[in-house]
Amino acid sequence: MSVADKIIELKKTLAENVTLVAVSKTKPISAIEDAYGSGHRDFGENRVQELQEKYPALPKDIRWHAIGHLQRNKVKYIAPFIHLIHSVDSLRLLKEINKEAEKNERSIKVLLQFHIAQEESKFGLGWEEAANLLESDEFQEMKNIEVVGVMGMATYIDNEVQVKEEFAHLRFFFEQLKEQYFKHQTSFKEISMGMSGDYELAISEGSTMIRVGSSLFGARV
Repeated sequence: MSVADKIIELKKTLAENVTLVAVSKTKPISAIEDAYGSGHRDFGENRVQELQEKYPALPKDIRWHAIGHLQRNKVKYIAPFIHLIHSVDSLRLLKEINKEAEKNERSIKVLLQFHIAQEESKFGLGWEEAANLLESDEFQEMKNIEVVGVMGMATYIDNEVQVKEEFAHLRFFFEQLKEQYFKHQTSFKEISMGMSGDYELAISEGSTMIRVGSSLFGARV
């Protein structure tokens, strides 16, 4: 089955409010073109270098998602075109995104990444850090970013009960943020959680955005 066919089949199973981000990291331009041919427009990349290489070579109506850990010194390379940055895990990174968005005379949408997994290696904010960020004067002054939701990665484990609990934890953070900080912002609606192995569990816990790579494009190169 082609990448395009796999995308069409997967999208048939998704509710209207769930966005599929096809994770094309390490995949050639031809594979993305195949997916694009099915009408798909949302693609996710982990590495800035790959985004830099792929953006000029592909159609400009693609919505590029930066889903990997983002270093502040790399923001400038994707600021002109990035659609959504999923992995904001510090005020310092947010300030850099705002600065580069301003230089490019645009607003950049971002998600706050929360640490919900047991693995220490995963990045993300805790509740207190997120609250401090959102209540800071520096955040209030940012005019070129738009926080539209949250992102998180569950522990890489076969225990479905644990994974569901971690996803439920992220949804709880989302609901608390909505209530306390984004009550009147209709664009604050995204919960980015769930990958190839666990997206069905994530959707059952309220995910609005799944990041699927290997089950569409095959194993990573």
